[in-house]
Amino acid sequence: MRKSILRSLKPDIIVEMLDMAVAFENWNKVMERADMLYQCVQSIHEERQEYHSKGVPAPHIHIERPLVYYYGFSHLMQGMAHQKMGQVDQARACIDQYAELGWMEDLDEVGMQVVQEFRHKARVNRYALEIEAGQEELLEEFMNFLPEHPEEGLAGLKVITEAAVRHRWQIDRLLHVFEDQIQGDGTEMNSSNNDDMYHYCYQRALYEQWMGRPQEAVEFILQAIRLADKLGLDRFFIRCTALLESLREEATEEQIGRYRVMLEEMK
Repeated sequence: MRKSILRSLKPDIIVEMLDMAVAFENWNKVMERADMLYQCVQSIHEERQEYHSKGVPAPHIHIERPLVYYYGFSHLMQGMAHQKMGQVDQARACIDQYAELGWMEDLDEVGMQVVQEFRHKARVNRYALEIEAGQEELLEEFMNFLPEHPEEGLAGLKVITEAAVRHRWQIDRLLHVFEDQIQGDGTEMNSSNNDDMYHYCYQRALYEQWMGRPQEAVEFILQAIRLADKLGLDRFFIRCTALLESLREEATEEQIGRYRVMLEEMK
């Protein structure tokens, strides 16, 4: 991409475009936007180095975060897209890129904090990538890691349950360890983690169905339907209702009654 075009782009606008592409699960678009973000911040970085070598201040460019954040975010999004498309080796390479961003010059305290945050994300995402790729031996290690980082608990459970469904692992014992945390009283289902909670409930429903517990599966899919409605994403809602309809004959009358009430409330 030409430098003249790159200079006209705003990193924060590209970040917003990336978030939108992720929301629609358009992974090719995520790759495209992530590459655009990388080229944009690389252009800014090179321009700053050029002015620094001349001993004059670089032109001010308004960005909401330290420049190192955009480097990390571009690699993070590329890694996510590769992972979603089943390109494990490429995803690993991207994780390596944002695991160590300390190479950037003149990082202040805020910049160093960003470097540490991406290092932590890289550790979490390495677990997720390898477990999703079928490394069952990492489950115990990851489950020991999660209590030390409770902010990762729900996303971690989503990863583990999805991998169990894909690879046909029996993980009842591991799920029982976190039973109180994942059942709770609903207070954890707030706007900051509805997406992770939806995906966890949906995958847990699939797991319960595979384990031969259809009524438990219905309970989780009812939770997922409620969350899909909160998120306002029709494709999630359609996916959930299709799964519930496949379980209808094995659901209790009370569960079907709640399902009907829920649909009426959502009209």
